[in-house]
Amino acid sequence: QVQLVESGGGLVQTGASLRLSCEASGRTLTSNSMGWFRQAPGKEREFVATINWSGTSAYYADSVKGRFTISRDNAKNTVYLEMNSLKPVDTAVYFCAARRSSRLSSPKQEDYAYWGQGTQVTVSS
Repeated sequence: QVQLVESGGGLVQTGASLRLSCEASGRTLTSNSMGWFRQAPGKEREFVATINWSGTSAYYADSVKGRFTISRDNAKNTVYLEMNSLKPVDTAVYFCAARRSSRLSSPKQEDYAYWGQGTQVTVSS
């Protein structure tokens, strides 16, 4: 059973930075692509970023491109989301997800089999 645990969320001001972490346990996910998604209050969950199994390829939502960076440390079974220049519209619960057996990254939620519980990010104006 794969478990994903996010951490690093919090309350920050506009323009600040945060780094989210997602640690996997239960099995190694070094051959699985990973992703970050977010859900703002009253809205559907949306794609943020995805990274392939080796960390050599990443893809971002247009709304975060140039501000957020996804990375992974397979030795630690952990994926990160570095968030810079945060805006109030970035306020959401951020979820980490892992694909079941694919090394290819994907922006589609339905491609992900494992999900964390989420971590709250709040950006004040």
